[in-house]
Amino acid sequence: MKFVHTPHPRTTAILGGTAPGPARVKDQLNRSNAANRFNAWVAVRVTAAVGSMWCAYLFAVVAFIGLPAALKPGGEGVIAWVAQTFLQLVLLSIIIVGTNVQSSAADKRAEDTYADAEAVLHEAMQIQQHLAAQDEALDSILAAYKKA
Repeated sequence: MKFVHTPHPRTTAILGGTAPGPARVKDQLNRSNAANRFNAWVAVRVTAAVGSMWCAYLFAVVAFIGLPAALKPGGEGVIAWVAQTFLQLVLLSIIIVGTNVQSSAADKRAEDTYADAEAVLHEAMQIQQHLAAQDEALDSILAAYKKA
């Protein structure tokens, strides 16, 4: 009985160029209607603006401007100022910057993993071709042996 290779549908899609590439964060945005596209656009722009170190520096300046009022008698006090003003304002931007860096790294890893999977697929297809050639050689040796 001769072996017949049946490629997986995903293999066929990748080889045929119809398979989607790796998933990226930006591809996950809901763009199904105008409101969702607008909301995604605003969210991405605000996140990009607030998620910058320049915004963190600006927020730190704003927080320090409010420090004298917090230290005055009847003010919120230094502990409350640090917890409620400084940390919330400044850490917000720094956390977003860190998240953006991690997201970029995750996208790069996904692309590399996808490329690696394509390379493994190519190697597997080469192995299939090699095995098919060996099958033909063995069939011809077997046929010659049977004649003798």
